[in-house]
Amino acid sequence: MHGTVKPLPASPAGAPLVALALRLAWRDLRGGFRGFGVFIACLALGVMTIAAVASASRGLTEGLSREGRRILGGDAAFGLIHREATPQELAFLTGRGTVSTIATMRGMANAGDKGAALVEIKAVDGGYPGIGELVTDPAGSVAELLAPRDGVFGAVADPVLLGRLDLKPGDIVSVGSARVQLRANLVSEPDKIAAGVGFGPRLLISQDALRATGLLQPGSLVRWTYRVALPPLASSDADLAALIADAGAQQRDAGWEIRSRANANPGFQRNLERFTQFLTLVGLTALLVGGVGVANAVRRFVEAKKLDFATMKAVGATGGRVVAIHLTEVMLVAALGTAIGLVLGAAAPFALGAALKSVLPVPFEPTLAPGELGVAALYGLLTALVFAILPLGRAHDVPVSALFRDQIAPDARRPRAIYLALCLAAMAGLVGVALLFAYDRRIAMIYIAVMAGIFLLLRGVSWGLMALARRLPRPKNPSLRMALANSHRPGALTPSLVLSLGLGVALLSALAFIDTSLTRQLTQALPQKAPSFFFLDIPNAESARFDALLREERPGAALDRVPMMRGRIVSINGVRAEDIKATEQAAWILDGDRGITYAQAIPEGSRIAQGEWWPADYRGEPLVSFDAQIAEGIGLKIGDRLTVNVLGRNITARVANLRGIEWRSLGINFVMLFSPNTFAGAPHTNLATITPAGGAAAAGASTDAALLRRLAVEFPSVTAVRVKDALEAVNTIVAQLATAIRGASGLAIAASLLVLGGALAAGQRARLYDAMILKTLGATRRFILSSYALEYAAIGLVSALFGVVAGALAGWGVVTQVMKIEFVSDPTGALLAATAAIGVTVLFGLAGTLQILSKAPASHLRNL
Repeated sequence: MHGTVKPLPASPAGAPLVALALRLAWRDLRGGFRGFGVFIACLALGVMTIAAVASASRGLTEGLSREGRRILGGDAAFGLIHREATPQELAFLTGRGTVSTIATMRGMANAGDKGAALVEIKAVDGGYPGIGELVTDPAGSVAELLAPRDGVFGAVADPVLLGRLDLKPGDIVSVGSARVQLRANLVSEPDKIAAGVGFGPRLLISQDALRATGLLQPGSLVRWTYRVALPPLASSDADLAALIADAGAQQRDAGWEIRSRANANPGFQRNLERFTQFLTLVGLTALLVGGVGVANAVRRFVEAKKLDFATMKAVGATGGRVVAIHLTEVMLVAALGTAIGLVLGAAAPFALGAALKSVLPVPFEPTLAPGELGVAALYGLLTALVFAILPLGRAHDVPVSALFRDQIAPDARRPRAIYLALCLAAMAGLVGVALLFAYDRRIAMIYIAVMAGIFLLLRGVSWGLMALARRLPRPKNPSLRMALANSHRPGALTPSLVLSLGLGVALLSALAFIDTSLTRQLTQALPQKAPSFFFLDIPNAESARFDALLREERPGAALDRVPMMRGRIVSINGVRAEDIKATEQAAWILDGDRGITYAQAIPEGSRIAQGEWWPADYRGEPLVSFDAQIAEGIGLKIGDRLTVNVLGRNITARVANLRGIEWRSLGINFVMLFSPNTFAGAPHTNLATITPAGGAAAAGASTDAALLRRLAVEFPSVTAVRVKDALEAVNTIVAQLATAIRGASGLAIAASLLVLGGALAAGQRARLYDAMILKTLGATRRFILSSYALEYAAIGLVSALFGVVAGALAGWGVVTQVMKIEFVSDPTGALLAATAAIGVTVLFGLAGTLQILSKAPASHLRNL
């Protein structure tokens, strides 16, 4: 009866061991994936999010690249502010290809008694659009739609303008001194993206009509863009690069802002990369939260395989071989979950393109992106390894007898150092991938530090909660006593529940605080003395009469008016702007032209941070005052030489001081402010604001409309921007981004729910054992349910409270350090999320318990 059991033969290290592990793992998996459902779902969800975001971003990037000529209207575009190209500059461009011209500026469309509205004017030449198609309703050629008839010019208008002023095609409006007939609705324009976001609806007119408006005054804020289409036989990338290089060398002082078909909208590309990184981090959050589900599933797998582990060890298998075989099995399952996520993520851009092709404002080319999919696969497999290796590694040194009795008295020994090292290596790989493929490594580092801190804190909270439960006096109430014991006993659900719930509530709370702060900033955070209007392009010769009109219309209101020009930074200390290494927050100042002014005194809302202000009668070399935060971002210091191009002339000024600026006041302020002698005699217009005596809300919509109508008649060249309308336009964009963020974050919430369900399912066997014993001893269903409900509610309450605090801190960091706005500490949304989390925990837990209690004890006791 007592024969000798022949041990498993020791195989050499290397390939034979790998082959054996693969063979045995595959054989075991042929029985199915029972117990791995949450494991696969968590991995698939996170990998799908990362793969879908990366693939969609690639589709947008490639779409922009392929459609660059159409978006730009040519192979290259040369922009000038304030002025048209000189004959010499135009000759240079026409000598390199076919040139088409557009002019863009803001203006007011006056519909008489129906009111006036801000419009974004685009004046085109006879060759427009050149590349692509202008779609109008009703359809017609550009020449026919814009041609003058009986002294009235034609126009194509955004339907928003017609709706805002209650107009219809065929109606006539005044723009400046010209009368314009709205002949068609604008459906789409091929170069819309290149123009960026505007505050008003588009009005497409001819350049003859623009000249007839009288809006083109010296210093007017008009941008002239010359689009060059290279000849077919000389349109290679090398030819394009040569054109841009020659423009910089031969027309050095022109002040061009140059864009090419490869980068038709640099700002959009940067924002796309930032948003892609954010959504990727959200997907990684879902994956990391899902990693807790992976760990729970592996623990459940180890528990279910205890008999197999013990049997293999009893017949001579080493601990390393046992771990290797079952780690291989777990990683094969991880590969399946990752593959499912990759398939869904790769398919998502194609589904998105098919569903939203007609409404997407940008060219989108769905494509398979092997590189991006490979990165998503790395995220998935490394996450699985990080969370799986330690639960499996525990089985290496546990003796056979301990494996059999582990359910009652778990072995407390730690995994071997090799498994800890493997886990740390996998963590390092995960961090390395996150940093290597991050658009902004600073944000990635902050994210990694925050996630590591939250994981450690949640682990500390669970340990602290269990330690506290051990030391609390035993309650007299049996249900409370059992709930307290369950929360700290061997195999308790406390660590898993605290981790999954805490992460979910922290994410929900952070989103709630961010959303509340953004909403308050955009809707209620207007300062009491915020201006109600900005007025642009006020002719310098008419400024006194303009001031008198405003004082008549708004008696007692505060009027502020300053000279206004546009300039582009050319160099700092002789280093070209494009070669300056600026921070992400400051790089925008080097991209294109910016508003500039001059002043004798320090403007309201500014304070001197470094240096000294110039005397009121200063007559020396040109001086400039710069925003202190932006200066730090581009490496600008007191005494440095700053060269700007204004009206086609390069002007070099010395940095005299740096200012701290309170931008939230919405008053007039500029990043660059020059000494008055810098632009003595230069043509310019004026910028003005008006602030009612009672604050921004003092004047109603009807009085605002009356003011706009009068201004449109008496000052047709002046553009009025209502502050509330501008904020609403920004609010719409932010609301769309917030919706996308909430949708992506919902995936992380779904992962938290999966982990919660997995954690409760992983403890189901222990609950089954307890419930059957308790029922056999005479415990009622009510007693068992109440004790479990109290346990789940207590753990949920502690986890939710931690999540609210952690979410508030994370939200504060994002709002104040990244968004640079005021943090609003309204906990309503976070508390709702916490309450929902507690309810979900109790509901999920009792649902599993009810299923257990519905079964007879005898059949289960025989199998325990």
